[in-house]
Amino acid sequence: MEIKHPVILSISRVISNFFNPLVSLAIYFFYYSYLNYSWEEATKKFVPILLLLIIPVGLWIYRNVKKGVYTNMDVSNRRQRHSLYVFIILATIVFLAADYFIHKEIDWTVLMLCILLILMQLSNFFIKSSMHTSLNIYVAALFYTISPEVGIFWFVLAILIGVTRVILRRHTTKEVLSGAAIAIFVSLMYLTLVKAFIFRL
Repeated sequence: MEIKHPVILSISRVISNFFNPLVSLAIYFFYYSYLNYSWEEATKKFVPILLLLIIPVGLWIYRNVKKGVYTNMDVSNRRQRHSLYVFIILATIVFLAADYFIHKEIDWTVLMLCILLILMQLSNFFIKSSMHTSLNIYVAALFYTISPEVGIFWFVLAILIGVTRVILRRHTTKEVLSGAAIAIFVSLMYLTLVKAFIFRL
């Protein structure tokens, strides 16, 4: 059922626009760095993420929207998303390589993000799974390892974000559920690895 109430649409736009995947990931990485590193260490850890992941992806989307390659900043067209996924996956691989070169360890959080993006790309051949929903569920899992309360809050927020995507007609319910299913699979895998102490957070 189509929702046309202006207040609901306005609130949905605010939630959907603010909690886009890049912002949500940036919030997590900033918060994790703040809790676990000194200011100097946090800068060394967060700046590469900013320079190699967040800014390049944001600029890629903006540039392609300006050129008319992408219809909008959400990259709502399924065919247009193929090149977006390829770019983001390559950016995560470049970051992982650079981070390993600098710190001599694998950033498992970003590696699992890369796996999530690869699965999203594969699903994109069949259905335009919601990136907003998927990545925010993954962010909820990341927060859960720091604080279960914050993780549960962010999971509920991810559900709300998924609802806004349907309200704004950016996705169908099926597309939101598809993105959620992929993210829940990867998130459970991530949380299982954390619980098993296979890698250090």
